[in-house]
Amino acid sequence: MAVGGAQSVLKGTGRGALPPMLEQYVALRDEHADFLLLFQVGDFYETFGEDAERCARLLGLALTHKSSKDFSTPMAGIPVRALDQHVERLLAQGVRVAVADQVEEPGAGLVDRKVTQLLTPGTVTEERHLTADENFLAAVATGDGYALALLDVSTGEFRCAAFHTRTALYDELARHRAREVLLAPELSGNAALLADFQARFPVMLSPANFEEAAARTELSTVLGDVPGTLGTPALLRACGAVLGYARVTQQGHLEMVRRVVRFEPGAHMRLPDAAVRALEVFQAQSPQGLTLMDVLGGTRTAGGRRRLRAWLRAPLLDELSIRARLDAVEGLTRTPDLRGGVRALLYRAHDLERLAARVATGRATPREVAALARTLDLLPEAVALLSGQDGLLGAVRARLGGLPDVVTQIRAALVDDPPLRLGDGDLIREGFHAQLDALRAESLGHRAWMADLETRERQRTGIGSLKVGFNNVFGYYLEVTGPHLGKVPADYRQIATLKDRARFTRPDLREREREIARLDAAAARLETEVFTELRASLGAHAEALLEAAGALADLDVLGALAELAAERGWVRPQTASAHARLTQARHPVVEHASAAPFVPNDAHLDDTRHALLLTGPNMAGKSTYLRTVALCALLHQIGSFLPADHAELPVYDAIHTRIGASDDLAGGRSTFMVEMNELAAILHGATRRSLVILDEVGRGTSTLDGLAIAQAALEHLHTTGAHTLFATHYFELTRLENDLPGLVNLHVAAEEDERQGLTFYHQVIPGAARQSYGVEVARLAGLPAPVVARAGKLLTALNTQGDDRKLVRELAALDLGRLTPMQALELLHAWQRELREGAELPA
Repeated sequence: MAVGGAQSVLKGTGRGALPPMLEQYVALRDEHADFLLLFQVGDFYETFGEDAERCARLLGLALTHKSSKDFSTPMAGIPVRALDQHVERLLAQGVRVAVADQVEEPGAGLVDRKVTQLLTPGTVTEERHLTADENFLAAVATGDGYALALLDVSTGEFRCAAFHTRTALYDELARHRAREVLLAPELSGNAALLADFQARFPVMLSPANFEEAAARTELSTVLGDVPGTLGTPALLRACGAVLGYARVTQQGHLEMVRRVVRFEPGAHMRLPDAAVRALEVFQAQSPQGLTLMDVLGGTRTAGGRRRLRAWLRAPLLDELSIRARLDAVEGLTRTPDLRGGVRALLYRAHDLERLAARVATGRATPREVAALARTLDLLPEAVALLSGQDGLLGAVRARLGGLPDVVTQIRAALVDDPPLRLGDGDLIREGFHAQLDALRAESLGHRAWMADLETRERQRTGIGSLKVGFNNVFGYYLEVTGPHLGKVPADYRQIATLKDRARFTRPDLREREREIARLDAAAARLETEVFTELRASLGAHAEALLEAAGALADLDVLGALAELAAERGWVRPQTASAHARLTQARHPVVEHASAAPFVPNDAHLDDTRHALLLTGPNMAGKSTYLRTVALCALLHQIGSFLPADHAELPVYDAIHTRIGASDDLAGGRSTFMVEMNELAAILHGATRRSLVILDEVGRGTSTLDGLAIAQAALEHLHTTGAHTLFATHYFELTRLENDLPGLVNLHVAAEEDERQGLTFYHQVIPGAARQSYGVEVARLAGLPAPVVARAGKLLTALNTQGDDRKLVRELAALDLGRLTPMQALELLHAWQRELREGAELPA
């Protein structure tokens, strides 16, 4: 929201003119109207007026007042040293922050201040504000479909994609976990769409320019041309908006953005957001739970962690690419020395991708440039380790060999341990720059004169306790204690009197001091110039640096997957044409997290048995079995080994899941409505090449409604031919095995004993379960004994009623005219037996 002058910015009293400092504050505030301005005043960053009230409320600060003769306004501030922690809190609360620093030393007049940083959640680049994961800024536009642009300014990664449906758009956006989103007016101006979006994505929503003409200008400014791959107006607008917004927050510095890559969602396995959540790929469903990312995440570098996330977001569909990754993982698994060497080397690497981006934008600090050199020093070692490797590892090796001169350049220029900030001195190595060496040598000569002055003056004056000292108030001085003040020479000029001593200066001492200050300032300026030139020259290598960073990230992920396979005995999956066969498969996360031995299971799906109907009691392991199969399919298509004794899997085009109960209170959708929405998406999207995982479909409504929906969904998927695992408590569905030729009944073994109660074996075996043991599970959960006993009696009565209804339906269906007396007697006998068994009646 724009600010219209001083009175709308500063909430205060008085009619007099604003003090000059507040006029300066208002001017900077007006220039950055969408940001909370932190305005440096000495050792504090201050806010004024309504911004002060807002800042105090958000950060829990004390609210004071800035007052002059004719004006008073609220004021709240934070110490300069505490800036980072307060900025983190503001960003987390969805506040954009502008930092205005003093850019000159305080003097008699108004100190000049400039906005040096614009910070938003999706555009921060400083390492202290970032995690190891990606930090995406997203833009969403519509028109001829839906368009999504994603930019990580910390690395320069710039991607975009077009979608036919809003569901597909939302799935992709959810997988990338953007920290800030720009919405086109056609979305932000539609109340219903905006509310739906905010319910799904509770992130900062920011305004941006989505005009097509502005987008073309932004793309040509940053990339030099409008890429031909941006074939739709919606894509063009989204890409232009994200670049324009980032260019403002980066104050024009977008040199890290070299290209935009249009990716096709259909080029990778479709993994809807519901599946990602149900399989706990990135986020656990319980606060203390582990995720698949946690189990696989043995990467050694931040770039490797980001690359692993990218592989999990977009599993492969190309069989050759899958095989290439598996070959590389197998090669590292079989050669422990190579694997150990690679992982030890990567442990010493810094975040090359982000370092390259900071070099490209001219923002890298001296220590970051030194870290760049240390990381590039590792590349020849990596090349040597990978010598003789072919396939994907050979390709990685080839991408690591193009930067031999950069390290030499940095090492020649910088000292081994450079200072944290530019301007702190002792940065450029001696012998690198002749003029700088001359300045230092001259300054050193004056310092040597100062160092000898104390000895010379003691000898000349006969004052043995005379000292030469320095402080920031007086500079260099000669100090004489009280008993010797009578011996002070005439050329000493007193500058300070203390309790038992006095301090003096001399004209030559002052001259030497001025020379040292002049030379040191000149050396500092020259050091800054030399470093800036060095950093600019490194920016020319940005493409090669990013290529090497990508190769290290790939190598890190392959090494982590190989280490996991070797440690846990995982096996290489074989890519099959149309069947899935898992022998003794295990859930990778449950096995990793549990101290108890995991009970493995087999799974077999093919053209003749493409639907598995799984029954059994709660807590027996049905959901774990379903997730095990799905996670094995996912691992196969990122190129990982699997937790199994043997594995053959096809290349699935999608994994669809409906597992667990959830609701959407903010969106006004019940648990059942959420379930039906997800089921609808699955039934519309599943193909013959899909893997579908359904758990307890239809349980959110009445039994008859739920059973009808479950059976209809199962029949539809059976017709589709998708590989389907369907867990249910509707035992009536088990009879479909006789009607649907591709359906096979399985159940999770459990046994009830009068003394030991219910025992779960977690073993999946052929056939349908006999009962669900729900009352016994309730007893195990701790329901009071009277409640459990009453439930058991009610269950018996309900079963009897169910048997009665069954007998009535069978009787109504009989054709009495064609029934012989013997057949009638046999039926009567069978019904009597069923009634006695169901109601536990005496024989």
